[in-house]
Order: sequence, then structure tokens, then C-alpha cells
Amino acid sequence: MKQILRAFIVVCCLMPFAAKAQFENFKDSVVQLYGVVMTADSLRGLPAVSIIVKGTGRGTLTNGQGVFSIVVLKGDDIEFSCIGFKDKVTRIPTTLEGNQYSIIQLMINDTAYLPAAIIKPRPTREQFERDFVSTDVPDDNIEVARKNTDMATRRILMRTLPSDGREAVNLNLARSAQKYYYTGQVPPMNIMNPFAWGEFIRSWKRGDYKKK
Repeated sequence: MKQILRAFIVVCCLMPFAAKAQFENFKDSVVQLYGVVMTADSLRGLPAVSIIVKGTGRGTLTNGQGVFSIVVLKGDDIEFSCIGFKDKVTRIPTTLEGNQYSIIQLMINDTAYLPAAIIKPRPTREQFERDFVSTDVPDDNIEVARKNTDMATRRILMRTLPSDGREAVNLNLARSAQKYYYTGQVPPMNIMNPFAWGEFIRSWKRGDYKKK
């Protein structure tokens, strides 16, 4: 029992020194990486270049002049990627002295070759005029909005679309208020009301009573 207690005391005494040594090793491996990303042909700073530490998901972007700064570890692989340029991977040296590392990363244009397109004219002028007139031109946003907001379309939507929660609650409250308003008496008849007849005629002309 005394030996176990003695070993426990020794471990407790050595633990702070081991943790301190481990922290010193981790602190020594942290590197402040900074630099600039430029084009290889014109040495122009590239903005919005993605800089990712592979395997960690951490990264940053270059500013408008191509300058960047990020905290990495010694031995990390840094991937530079930008649309229109080839990806570039750079490794932080493990034998780096100090905790700062500067780099000037040059990016090479990534040229994409598209298949050749051959443009041929119409055989005759009459065929060109016929094809030009019969071409189906899609509607633009203004024309689509105009078709969706005309009177006929709105009437169809009013008859087919169900009421939302707010409209249903308001309709139920209005019916309840009308019912309670005439509680204990006979509600008036609208058969002699000219306004009710006018609304009935307008609804009939709109086709509200047609079978769906």
C-alpha cells in the first residue's frame, strides 16, 4: 500500500512538468503563416483565393490585394485554390526555426479548351425568315409577372387556392360576430337589398357559380 501511495505521489509531482513540456512543444509547433498570392504571368495580387489547411477544415481568404494571414502548425499542408487557376499545395517545413513563415504563392492559369463549334448559315433567305418567325422566344421576367397578375389568373387563384390560417380565423370570427349580433331575433333578409342583388349580379358575371 505504501509503494502505491509513493508511486502516486511521484506521478503527481511529475505531471506538471510533463504538461509544461507538452505545452512548450505545442507552442513551438504553432506558426503564423502570412504572405501574398499573385498571378505567375503578371504578378498581380489575386483576391478571394481560398487557403485551406488540409485535413482540418480551417482556412481563410485573401483580401483585395491578395494578402492573407493564418495560424498553422509545422508540417501542415496548405492548399491554395482559385477559379481559373490551378490548385497549389505548400507544406510548412517541420524544421522551421521560429514561429513565423512568409510566402509568395504564384498561381498558374488553368486553361480549359472547349470543343470546336461550327456555325453555318441558312441555305436560303426564305428558310431563315420562316425559322426566325417560328422561333419560340421564352418570356422574360416582366412578361411572366404580367401573365401571373392579370385579372383572369387572379380570379382562378382566388377560387382554387385554399385560405391560409389568418384568413380562416378572420372568417370564423366574422361569422361568429354576425351570429351573436342577431342572437334572440330573426336576421334580416337580403332579398330586397339592392346592394346584395348588385353583388349577386357581379358574382354571376364573374362566373363564381359555375361548376368547377
